[in-house]
Amino acid sequence: MSYMPSAELLDKYADVLINFALNSGEGVKPGEVVQLRVPECAKPFLVALRRAVLKAGAHPLVFFAPDDFAREFYELANEDQLNFFAEKFHRGTVDQIDHTVAILAQTNKQELTGIPTAKIMAVQKALKPYQDWRRAKESAGDYTWVLAMWGTQAMADEVGLSLEDYWSEIIKACYLDEPKPAEKWQALYTELYATKDKLDALDIEKLHIEAADTDLWVQIGPNRKWLGGSGRNIPSFELFVSPDWRGTSGNIQFTEPLYRYGSLIKGAYLEFEDGRVTKATASEGEDLLREMVAVENADKIGEFSLTDRRFSRITKFMGETLYDENVGGEWGNTHVAVGAAYRDSFTGDPATVSEKQWAQMGYNNSVVHTDIVATSNRTVTAHLADGTTKIIYRDGEFRV
Repeated sequence: MSYMPSAELLDKYADVLINFALNSGEGVKPGEVVQLRVPECAKPFLVALRRAVLKAGAHPLVFFAPDDFAREFYELANEDQLNFFAEKFHRGTVDQIDHTVAILAQTNKQELTGIPTAKIMAVQKALKPYQDWRRAKESAGDYTWVLAMWGTQAMADEVGLSLEDYWSEIIKACYLDEPKPAEKWQALYTELYATKDKLDALDIEKLHIEAADTDLWVQIGPNRKWLGGSGRNIPSFELFVSPDWRGTSGNIQFTEPLYRYGSLIKGAYLEFEDGRVTKATASEGEDLLREMVAVENADKIGEFSLTDRRFSRITKFMGETLYDENVGGEWGNTHVAVGAAYRDSFTGDPATVSEKQWAQMGYNNSVVHTDIVATSNRTVTAHLADGTTKIIYRDGEFRV
């Protein structure tokens, strides 16, 4: 018989997302509108989520997506249909909602394999205004979101786990094996913030990342702060920063497979010069990788992240970036996102900054934001404003 999480567990899971993660760790408030974006295969979770929203006195707005529904669109859509943007619909949605809960769940991890990458990228480009509107509302402090996962047999099969073992990783990673998961998240965030504060106090100008087949320099830039523990992703054990893209140089070899746009990329490798990708290769899915970084500003980095193995409860490859970018294991992980930066990495008020000023500070802006993960043992050395250096990460742990 296929595994199904209990109703009690799903209620705890929903409680973490609705009454903790949203509103940056404070939970939803009565009268707020919560968009629930859930695939068909995760319907039991949708029931629990809507129940939690209603009990909190908020208003659920449900977007229920059919399974195995995407491929035919790309096979049949003409150029006008690929580029269509429902402006009034998306503008109204952004204006209406206060929060979004998005659940990742797939019944076919490689549904779009063989679809021309240009078609997939065209749809992504068309949605950029919607993404910009949400980001502006978030920067103004009027919108939050959380991303979480529902395990399916297809997702478990893809990484060689039974469905019960796959769910065991979800349960462990989200503290659902604890009587009061939200309290465990609060305690973790206290630890994360203590490390984050130490990183912010260092006045780092640039980072040097050294590992097998990796020799990468990342310029942090002024007026930046490290981020983590915001409730945006459940689970999330990382600390990350949006650097000045112009100061990226060198090379990085990624170790973890990447499932993206319904396809698979393995063995991704990037070289940077003057902030831009100059070489992109992969042992599998190289065409997709190259098409992705060819999208406007997707050849620049928007995020640099480190996960301490002592914080993370994730030990297995899950085939989903939400988990794989937070894996602990033997050496923790480093991941780099090509594409859009996180503007809440700015130390001031993001709502007061113009697009020209963002560009002047080196905050990248793109319709793409793709995290690519390396779990090889690495040393990260900070070069500080006073001319000194300090190792901040080694053997999978922060050293601050």
